[in-house]
Amino acid sequence: MSPKRPYVSPLRAEGAARTRELILSRATALFAERGYGRVAVADIASAAGVAPKTVFASVGSKSDILNRIVDQGVTASRYREAMEEILALRTPEAVLAALARGTRAGNESQYLVHEAIRKALPVHEDGEALWERATAAYRDALRAVAGHLHTLKPSPSCPEDETADLLWYWFGPVGWHALVAENAWSWDRAEDFLHRTAVRTLLP
Repeated sequence: MSPKRPYVSPLRAEGAARTRELILSRATALFAERGYGRVAVADIASAAGVAPKTVFASVGSKSDILNRIVDQGVTASRYREAMEEILALRTPEAVLAALARGTRAGNESQYLVHEAIRKALPVHEDGEALWERATAAYRDALRAVAGHLHTLKPSPSCPEDETADLLWYWFGPVGWHALVAENAWSWDRAEDFLHRTAVRTLLP
């Protein structure tokens, strides 16, 4: 006779998932507004309307919460889908237009996540590793776009590694933050400017 497996209530699991998402959402907003170092688990619990022990049981420590935020942000940016579209394009002008549009969409939709990460870097116990986790896939994607551009005609007028560096400089999270957050540009204006700059600089 096989042992009985423990019963898992679908409603209870669904409720736990909703609580976890609420905690992560409130933590993201608090980290983005106040900075990681100025937010305690008790603050997150209060914002989510739960007890601190529920935060620990559902998500973990404050560091665990930030790690989950990073992972969710990477997934929610939908960079894989955007890359499939971009790498299927056959003219450099279309590639750069899609890159400006796609990176704008990712940075705009994940603005609070990026702010939460950015403000955590100076005080996080391992800020360098955190930044690497948050941006590695993003940077690899831009390197792939640079490689694709150099297979098209006309190809960029600079070497491929320099093209990759420039794409990161313009379309990486720091470039978007500098224009939109620090200089109060609209997302539309920033997208148009970065697209035009890339075309004028890279294409002969």
